[in-house]
Amino acid sequence: MRNTRVPPAVFVAYLTLSASAYAQESNLGADFRREGEAIHKSCGSFSFKSIGGCAYTLFTDHPLHIAAGSIAPQNGFGFGAAFVSHWTPNESWRLSWDVDAVVSTNASWRAGAYMTAVWDRHGRIRVAPGAGTASGSNLTVREYPVFHVLAQAISLNTLDYFGLGPNTSDTARSFYGMRETIAGANATWPIVAKWNISFYGEANGRFVDLRPARGRTSPSITELYSPATAPGLDRQPGFAQFGEGVRIRPVFAGGHVRLNYFVEVKEYVASVSTFSFQRLTFDLNHQFPLYRQTRTLAPNSFNGPDDCSVSTGTHSCPAVTRNFEGSIAVRFLMNQSFTGTGHVVPFYFQPTLGGSDIDGNGSLGSYQDYRFRAPNNLLVRASFEHSLYGPLGFTAMVDEGKVALARGDLDFTHLRHSYSVGLTLRAGGFPMVWLLFSFGGREGTHTTAAMNSSLLGASTRPSLY
Repeated sequence: MRNTRVPPAVFVAYLTLSASAYAQESNLGADFRREGEAIHKSCGSFSFKSIGGCAYTLFTDHPLHIAAGSIAPQNGFGFGAAFVSHWTPNESWRLSWDVDAVVSTNASWRAGAYMTAVWDRHGRIRVAPGAGTASGSNLTVREYPVFHVLAQAISLNTLDYFGLGPNTSDTARSFYGMRETIAGANATWPIVAKWNISFYGEANGRFVDLRPARGRTSPSITELYSPATAPGLDRQPGFAQFGEGVRIRPVFAGGHVRLNYFVEVKEYVASVSTFSFQRLTFDLNHQFPLYRQTRTLAPNSFNGPDDCSVSTGTHSCPAVTRNFEGSIAVRFLMNQSFTGTGHVVPFYFQPTLGGSDIDGNGSLGSYQDYRFRAPNNLLVRASFEHSLYGPLGFTAMVDEGKVALARGDLDFTHLRHSYSVGLTLRAGGFPMVWLLFSFGGREGTHTTAAMNSSLLGASTRPSLY
């Protein structure tokens, strides 16, 4: 197992290429000129009122902006740079590219390149986040054929492992490090416009390398666990991972009922057959906005992870408003894994509950990050969020969930629970920021402070499991 870090030269090369592109490409040069004018306008003079506008420009504008966010729980806050470019070759296609790289406070890092292609069969895409109507007004988020090609590498120096199953002890914590490289493509294809129903497919190559994490407050994983208690600890084969799913995002009751359902089957085909498995996921989100102008929480697939454009034809991020927003949400999530005789699911590809998972998704917030891990899990969350002043909001949530080693044990008995209250910041396209205090579980309290790794309104990054 190897310990690698991104060389500082990668950032120098990145900035050099951006400067070279500015000189060689007139359209890109115009984008840089406009960004320079925006920075001069918002950051040219110092005042207390100008700080927010300057930060918003520096963190969201294109083609070059500051990339920031929580890289993964226990791995600190990452800073770096992101480059975004758009190209419209004809009336039917809209292309964009994202390139980014960040290094965190504990020397973990992530670097990636993402291409997005949108096919506009009607010659123009009009998407405006916010409320919609049952008749399908222009405020409804409309689905279009979207294709993504990506390559991403991430190296995390501190990850927790407590063992497998629902009955592990919080004193059994160990640490490990991991590097994962993902390269592949995915596509979303709408099939029923009235109900916003789309097919989803993906094909990725996944390559994982684990390493010990010594010198921490708890032992390294190899000191407490073996391949029998942590499947995949001794070897990490390459995986061809495929996925097929259906996404349903209808809007009812004049925009006051918004559903975001996603059902997917994934196949993980390992070069060592005993590690091959399949996973079935149900992710059912229900949002009940209190106001028509309350924005949708669903990401825009026509963007890359560093792009908060309001549409494919308008490459600017949404304005920061002081409109009152608020919503009630209910989420049901279930993962079930299927293995053949003698096969196992590698522990690093098993979903977790507790604090936040490796993708930064919260669950059972009063417990430690990655606290419960198993091939199967379910989570039920009820949450409330409302703006306090401008983009600053208050949130409260209740989580109930469990993990199971066998699918037959995945039911609604003996659920763990947790309560959370805190503050959120949803400022236009600025990455979402939240501060949560969680309590009510059996292992004390937990405070979470994090920033999303993608801009608001951007597409999500590939899952690490």
